Amino acid sequence: MTPQNMAQIHAAAFTDARAWSAAEFASLLDSPYVFASHASQGFALVRVVAGEAELLTIAVHPDHQGQGTGRALMADWMARATHTAGEAFLEVAADNAPACALYAACGFVIAGRRAGYYQRSSAQAVDAWLMRAPLG
Repeated sequence: MTPQNMAQIHAAAFTDARAWSAAEFASLLDSPYVFASHASQGFALVRVVAGEAELLTIAVHPDHQGQGTGRALMADWMARATHTAGEAFLEVAADNAPACALYAACGFVIAGRRAGYYQRSSAQAVDAWLMRAPLG
C-alpha cells in the first residue's frame, strides 16, 4: 500500500480531524522503527521502540468498516510486534466507541487520559484514552 493510498483511506475514515498527508506517511515509513500492516481497504501504522509497540494510526475505509478488517489489522500488527516488543499502547478519542470496543476486544485496557487531546473541526475537543496491552 502506498503512502498516497494510506492518505486517501485516512482522510475518508477521519472526516472530523486533520487527515495525514501522503508525505507524512512516507516520512514515517522511512523510519526503521515503523511498519504498516495493510489490507485492500485499510491499514495500521506502528512504531516499535525500546520494547514497546505504539499504534500510530489505524484506518479502514468507511465503506468497508464493520467487516472484520480492523480486527484483522490489529491481530497482524500485534503478532508482528511481538518479535521486538513486550507491550503495546495507543491513544484513542474517548468518543470513538467502535475503536474503543475494537481495542478492548484485542486486550487493551485504559491506562490514562489526556484531557482535550483531540481537536475537532466541528465540535469541542475530546479526551484521549491511553490504552495498553501485553504482547505475546
